[in-house]
Amino acid sequence: MTETIETTAKENYKDESINSCPNCGSEQFENDNATGEVYCRDCGTVVDEDKIDTSGPRTFSAEDRQDKERSGSKITFTRHDKGISTEIGSGSMRNVSPEKRGQYYRLRKWHGRSSGSKSRNLKTALGQISDLINQLNLPESVEEEAARLYEKAVDQDVVKGRKIEKIAASVVFIVARNQRAPRTLKEFSEASGIKERDLGKNYRYVAKELDLDVEPVRAEDFVSRYASELDIPGDVQAEARKIILNARDQGLTSGRSPDGIAAAAIYKAAKEADEQITQREIAEIAGVTEVTIRKGCNQLDELDE
Repeated sequence: MTETIETTAKENYKDESINSCPNCGSEQFENDNATGEVYCRDCGTVVDEDKIDTSGPRTFSAEDRQDKERSGSKITFTRHDKGISTEIGSGSMRNVSPEKRGQYYRLRKWHGRSSGSKSRNLKTALGQISDLINQLNLPESVEEEAARLYEKAVDQDVVKGRKIEKIAASVVFIVARNQRAPRTLKEFSEASGIKERDLGKNYRYVAKELDLDVEPVRAEDFVSRYASELDIPGDVQAEARKIILNARDQGLTSGRSPDGIAAAAIYKAAKEADEQITQREIAEIAGVTEVTIRKGCNQLDELDE
């Protein structure tokens, strides 16, 4: 059903820069409410139509967000379908008859079988990546980038012939290091159940095949995490960083493990600030031995001489 517009196009037409029909010059138009089109009454030329809304998702208050939100979940690499597909029978089927419920279950099973090997590979790997992120207390940004890199590795056949869990752990290790949230190979090995040697070999292989630059681990990257777990104040953390930077300038960090240097610097800074903390407490948090901390402190003491 159409609604006749008896006035001129300039008064009713959405685009006021057009005053008449570009085809016949008429100024009489009709508006079709069903399609959103405005067309010339004389020749039928469509002079306006509903356009795609590119303004982005609307925002609402917390009270009415549940009813009015329209943007849906965000696109994310942490899901095998990037969060934009629909799973058959994934909703509540409380009011569905047993016959229909069985049909939905069969359809979901067939849909899963037809999703392809890449999708099944991603489902397995992304679940393992998520578990690693949670166990190692890594930020969401690491999970997102690791998931993106893993899908890239699948597309480039880097995963072919290798175990999914090893490649998954490798990409998380690389991303965590590059985002300045490193964890040691020992921590990854304990969280994933993969030997340190295998992890080291696989992360270097992934970095080479995907042409990734892997940032070197710096001792100061461990200071914040160790200090927060030990409840050490911020001024002591700042002093520990200064000690590490000074030691690096003097060449004392070469050939030393970054976590061991960080532990020794924290102990030295805490001792100078009269903080009551033992070498054993730091060693347990850092995953190093007390001997490593003592040797590191002896070397750092040389800076004061």
